[in-house]
Amino acid sequence: MTDITAIGEILIDLTQTGVNGAGVPLFAANPGGAPANAAVAASRLGAKTAFLGRVGRDGFGCYLRQVLEENQVDVSGLHTGHEPTTMAIVSVDSTGERSFQFVRGADCGLSPEAVDEAQITTSKILHFGSVSLTAGVSRNATIFAARTARHAGVLVSYDPNYRPALWANEVSAKEWMSIPLPLVDIIKLSDEELPLLTGTRNLEEGSRLLEEQGIALVLITLGGKGSFCRWRGETFSVLGQSVQVADTNGAGDTFFGAVLSRLCRRGEKPLERLERRELENILAFANRAAALTCSRSGAIPAMPTLKELEGAAQ
Repeated sequence: MTDITAIGEILIDLTQTGVNGAGVPLFAANPGGAPANAAVAASRLGAKTAFLGRVGRDGFGCYLRQVLEENQVDVSGLHTGHEPTTMAIVSVDSTGERSFQFVRGADCGLSPEAVDEAQITTSKILHFGSVSLTAGVSRNATIFAARTARHAGVLVSYDPNYRPALWANEVSAKEWMSIPLPLVDIIKLSDEELPLLTGTRNLEEGSRLLEEQGIALVLITLGGKGSFCRWRGETFSVLGQSVQVADTNGAGDTFFGAVLSRLCRRGEKPLERLERRELENILAFANRAAALTCSRSGAIPAMPTLKELEGAAQ
């Protein structure tokens, strides 16, 4: 059985690494895409993961497939299209915060017919994000996958990561990002994204509104302050770990991948009989993983291994 199957975009993050002597920005072609990032993060932390998606028949597509394979992510559901591999241009300011521009390509062409239902139904968790809800047939493929998982009793996890450059406006974004909510068991969003889906910045109220839609576990990341959680009607926060930030790209995906990897260790029903103390330990582990990612540049290249985290905790 696969622990986590992720579906959605895998792409090249053209991430700014600095400037040259003439002040011209320099970029590195890092592997990225939120669902792919989460699959790699979970795999590096001991989970058995798979990825369903689409890349171009080009050098970047070959490279991304290789990266997943090197990180022990099953790529049997990674398809190749005639469109170029999707790119995200990630500029980084002096504090490590990011801004995004996207050049969409092959990821938009993943169709429901290309989704491996057997892969989903033999997983403990199906994971997806909201970028694949923005355009193309990938929108239908993503919702189809979530429904397939729900009907099969597979846990569904969702990261509604809002990228303004990919939406016509906030109204459209909220509409489409909200459609999968009734299918979701676990959600992770940032404190900046909470108002978009709930209409409030209040963590208690926003998480309650999400819980009322049937979401069992609500996780809200708070940057360097750590994370907030709502579980079984109770809320609590877990402090983050202070680091010298090099790049925040991939931190949220690392956090979520770490949470999911730990939940999958609990057996075929990852949320069954989960108590607060154990959940606090899981979130503390995920906070450490995200902090270590922030201390290095890039998304996937910066993600820690289980050995690194276990050493850091000693």
